[in-house]
Amino acid sequence: MGGDKRSPAPGPVPEGLIRVYSMRYCPFAERTLLVLKAKGINHEIVNINLKNKPDWLFEKNPFGLVPVLETSKGQLIYESPITCEYLDEAYPGKKLYPADPFAKASQKMLLEQFSKLPPLCYKHILAIKHGEDTSAVKNEFCEQLLKLEEILINQKTKFFGGNSVSMIDYLIWPWFERIEPFQLHDCLEHTPALKHWVEAMKLDPAVKATMKDTQKFQGFFDLYFNNSHEACDYGL
Repeated sequence: MGGDKRSPAPGPVPEGLIRVYSMRYCPFAERTLLVLKAKGINHEIVNINLKNKPDWLFEKNPFGLVPVLETSKGQLIYESPITCEYLDEAYPGKKLYPADPFAKASQKMLLEQFSKLPPLCYKHILAIKHGEDTSAVKNEFCEQLLKLEEILINQKTKFFGGNSVSMIDYLIWPWFERIEPFQLHDCLEHTPALKHWVEAMKLDPAVKATMKDTQKFQGFFDLYFNNSHEACDYGL
């Protein structure tokens, strides 16, 4: 299923399913997809063309952004960390957030710290596209990675929430999946623990199920930053 300016709004969500409004290359929506996969939740995906948004998307989310979850009761949940926490609480099985209140708060604080990285990724790729000097942005990105490196070293754990994948790993993973097309991959050479984390994440079943190859991301970026309406459907 898909949605662009001309498409009618989808009908009600069938009983026993949850719907996610997504975009194939959106790292924020990928967070939600990772949690859906990790918890084995039955879901359907409606991909939105964010360069040619349908008007009805604003009825699902007043910001006109993805991801958005819609339940069979017509309940709407948006903002990626909120959708992920909702799925973790609303569905049984493996819990991705720790039960301990301090451990859960620590993951949320780490997410706040990580939130400085995504804007730097986009600033870097846009600077390259415009032929500008990228050294300051790249240095800042590397500095932020060193802070994450320090956390892993101090914790002496394989993942950010312990020795198995948990919510925080899924929330930050999508930007590391894109680190090569963002042309920031060499920053990982200074962060061996983080580099090991990246390799370990690639073995996770939910990560494997959602991963795309670098070439697809590069093709998407080329179209997206040229404001092409075809960007969101690249590779179909």
